[in-house]
Amino acid sequence: MTKVDVVRKAMMDALKAGDKPRKEALSLLLSALKAKTIDKREDLSEDEANAVVYREIKEAQETLDTTPADRTDVIEECRLRMAVYAEFAPARMDEAAIREVIEATLAELGLSEPTARDKGKLMKALMPKVKDKADGALVNRLVGEYLK
Repeated sequence: MTKVDVVRKAMMDALKAGDKPRKEALSLLLSALKAKTIDKREDLSEDEANAVVYREIKEAQETLDTTPADRTDVIEECRLRMAVYAEFAPARMDEAAIREVIEATLAELGLSEPTARDKGKLMKALMPKVKDKADGALVNRLVGEYLK
């Protein structure tokens, strides 16, 4: 089953259960997946579908961050959407796993003591390995710790 099929089934289950907020969140996710499929003009790969899910989570987080504290209805909706979307996103890499990839990439590049000047080369080699598997801000912070 494709990600679209899985989300559609979950949406129908929520509809049958009478869980309107969950159904609406899943409907938004399904719309985003379908729009990406239409733009691509063919079925999405697993990685592309996951990228759409991550993008929707990020958009909900940005909305949550910019919403005033007195708008509790919007805050709750964003939190619900993020929780629902997280069910369909594969687990992100943790710090230890990212550090292993960074260290392996440093070894590949022959950089025993990388400096700030090596950051571009390191990131260029590193990002394809962790793209859509790790949070970019976390990767950037961890790479900064390795630079002298």
